[in-house]
Amino acid sequence: MTDPHKEIPPLKRAALQVVAGGSAGFVEVCIMQPLDVVKTRMQLQNTKTLSKNQYTGVFDCFGKMYKNEGLLSFWKGILPPVLAETPKRAIKFVCFEQCKPLFLFGSPTPTPLTFSLAGLTAGLIEAIAVNPFEVVKVAQQADHSRMKEAPGTWAVTKEIIKKDGFGFRGLNKGVTATMGRNGTFNMIYFGFYHSVRDYVPAYEDQTKEFLRKVAIGFTSGTIACFVNIPFDVAKSRIQGPQPQPGVIKYKSTFGSILTVYKEEGFRALYKGIVPKIMRLGPGGAIMLLVFEYAYEFLQDNYA
Repeated sequence: MTDPHKEIPPLKRAALQVVAGGSAGFVEVCIMQPLDVVKTRMQLQNTKTLSKNQYTGVFDCFGKMYKNEGLLSFWKGILPPVLAETPKRAIKFVCFEQCKPLFLFGSPTPTPLTFSLAGLTAGLIEAIAVNPFEVVKVAQQADHSRMKEAPGTWAVTKEIIKKDGFGFRGLNKGVTATMGRNGTFNMIYFGFYHSVRDYVPAYEDQTKEFLRKVAIGFTSGTIACFVNIPFDVAKSRIQGPQPQPGVIKYKSTFGSILTVYKEEGFRALYKGIVPKIMRLGPGGAIMLLVFEYAYEFLQDNYA
């Protein structure tokens, strides 16, 4: 076991956090990608406009995608998040750990406010870094053709750049919505998890301790999902195909949220909440646990 009093040089500690964070992200995205695809499909559809591809729920979406597009369609858009997950989660966890001392405000130990503000900062930085990958991922997930007929990641990327460039209508469109989504999620996710984890007594039994952390991680991810999903819906609408070709209906983050609310009602701002929770509830637990155990392993063997 790691000696708690052993001082690890800052650069080496950051390097260990990069590896542990990247490992956590890679494991999470490979397991949870099908739910992310379903979530995006449900967020993109307008409930006032019926079509043959309309989904009535999570399992209806799974069934229609499997029937019309095949099993591999559940992993559409997998390459962008896989390519992004190592730097994304590395940024998330490294920024969180490095930012905690900035938000102590004179307290000798981190407080719930410390964890929340560090999480918010990490989420905002993470969002800026990964938004281009998100744009490509959503474009691929919105494609209803069968997997073997759908254009690949690089083809989609080149088409976006050719048509709209690298700016806020191209590879960086929806960046403010991504910042809102990731910032609020990480603020609650880290703030709740670390505060409750330190408050609820730990178990000596390894199995019970593992389950304790799973429960806290699941709850953290679930609460964060409920708070940030309007930003996620806005992000999907901005980054996905517009309802009328050639006309940009969804532009700004809050403008998109207001448009969805006016046209489709308050419940539309929570589209995809079920697959989102099904993904980020357990996904949140997976990420935190893989990070903690991987970081502990690296400290024991390489610090």
